[in-house]
Amino acid sequence: MDRKIFSYWFITHLAILSLLFNEVVSSFPSGYNDGPKNGYNNGYNSGYNNGHNGGYNNGHGSRGYGMISNLDYRFYDRSCPRLQMMVKSGVWRAFKDDSRIAASLLRLHFHDCFVNGCDGSILLDDSEDFKGEKNALPNRNSVRGFDVIEDIKTDIESVCPLTVSCADIVALAAREAVVLTGGPFWPVPLGRRDSLTASEQAANTNLPSPFEPLENITAKFVSLGLDFKDVVVLSGAHTIGFAQCFVFKHRLFNFKGSGQPDPNLAASSDLLSKLTDTCPNVDSSNSNLAPLDAASVVKFDNAYYVNLMNNVGLLDSDQILMSDSNAAALVKSYSESPYLFSRDFAVSMVKMGNIGVMTGSDGVIRARCGFPG
Repeated sequence: MDRKIFSYWFITHLAILSLLFNEVVSSFPSGYNDGPKNGYNNGYNSGYNNGHNGGYNNGHGSRGYGMISNLDYRFYDRSCPRLQMMVKSGVWRAFKDDSRIAASLLRLHFHDCFVNGCDGSILLDDSEDFKGEKNALPNRNSVRGFDVIEDIKTDIESVCPLTVSCADIVALAAREAVVLTGGPFWPVPLGRRDSLTASEQAANTNLPSPFEPLENITAKFVSLGLDFKDVVVLSGAHTIGFAQCFVFKHRLFNFKGSGQPDPNLAASSDLLSKLTDTCPNVDSSNSNLAPLDAASVVKFDNAYYVNLMNNVGLLDSDQILMSDSNAAALVKSYSESPYLFSRDFAVSMVKMGNIGVMTGSDGVIRARCGFPG
């Protein structure tokens, strides 16, 4: 090859590789693996005060995360630089002792954000001033992980006192739970503040129920700024975790008053046999647990959608997605492409994590997650 042509070819390709390298590096927020390099020396100031949202969203809108109002991917870079590693360690410790905790932490984030926004209110114990969300019907004897969040908060308070909100810890713990079980990583924008109050009534009203029709569930999502696609995508969180028997037992013994099992489940004799063994038709079995996705109980994958395609979704609110042509089309796409599901799930989680957040001087930073003071 002519020397001049080779030189031109080499310089051009070197420039392209440099651009690609810079893009890959800038796609990951600081502080996840080895603690932040802060980025301040490189001009990536935190941006919370100057409106740049940590520099991550600028130029990255095409990745699907969008602009996150008043939250900042690098909010704690200076004030608590080891935050994300501390949350990651806390989730890992809990998971080693109880693999179910991954699904519980993810659900905790959902149930927090769907009631008056992502403000850590679900963590509050009842007080003289209010009845909290822990004992609301959708949460009672069901939502777990409060002690894990409190333990992580205690660790963080020892090095970053009154700095990190419980709401941000819940959001980060949910992400770590998904990653730990094989799901996607997504950058979590931070800077949420904590609520001083909680509402049992709001939890009873606002949280989607597995017994509701799809249009009701969708309406609750839309009222919070989410959309129909988010309903289908976020339902995929049921690829991990368990459900209590009372939630679906009617499908085993008396589907729609027929005195017979749901024909969809009956078509899978092995699954129906396992479920009836776990959930015999007596009241004492109501609190027994069955996996939402028996194919891969603690693996975050797209098997949930494969189950729906095979008509063996466990909950009514799962299988009902196949009754809508638009939802069914999305289910089919996600059943065929784990990558597509992972990508869209990450995007929807960022959207959900932005619901009703308090920032700046609103709300507080609670010293203990279970108490407003």
